[in-house]
Amino acid sequence: MFERLHEQGRRESRLFLAYRPIYYVQRWVFGRDGIPWDFLRDRLIPLHPDKCTLAYVLCRSLNAQRVVEFGTSFGVLTIYLAAAVRENGHTGSRGVVIGTEIEPTKVIAARENLAEAGLADFVEIREGDPTETLKDIGGAADFLLMDSWTDYARSIIEVMAPQLRLGAIVMADNVPRTPRRYRDYVEYVRDPSNGFRSVWWPYEGGVELSVRVPL
Repeated sequence: MFERLHEQGRRESRLFLAYRPIYYVQRWVFGRDGIPWDFLRDRLIPLHPDKCTLAYVLCRSLNAQRVVEFGTSFGVLTIYLAAAVRENGHTGSRGVVIGTEIEPTKVIAARENLAEAGLADFVEIREGDPTETLKDIGGAADFLLMDSWTDYARSIIEVMAPQLRLGAIVMADNVPRTPRRYRDYVEYVRDPSNGFRSVWWPYEGGVELSVRVPL
């Protein structure tokens, strides 16, 4: 199952790379800006498999019980997160992955993939505007994955910061590839007064890793 989904992701990532010049021409020539919804609505563009494994390892090392994923898409990474939460339940606790996705067709696909993986019981996918769906996650989060539209990044971290336990880790994908759009987010997590310590991991587009620390 993993190989099938990752192979689909590789194919559609190549399509997106081919589409990007057209998108930028539309922005520069016609003044169109924002997210290319029409193209990306049904595309599967997951994290690199190594990054998925990294997220799994971090969740296992944290003994994560409450994990939040900003950008569930087709649920590929969600499967890794849910597997970690399930395996962390050996002590008798039952954890949950809270995903958020704005595109209804992707929510359907993600639920189908999670059911096929036998992990649906460990995941709650919230559909809609993530700044609203993540306002109350029902407890302190151990891990936050940021892998969706950069336009939301600063708003999401501000919503989630008070809901992260001390020692929680935030993993934000592809920060160096879009530095302008991630600028406000990076400024926030690298400002010690906001309660984070951060480092950039320079691999496959880069990952910003941040840990919640006392103020």
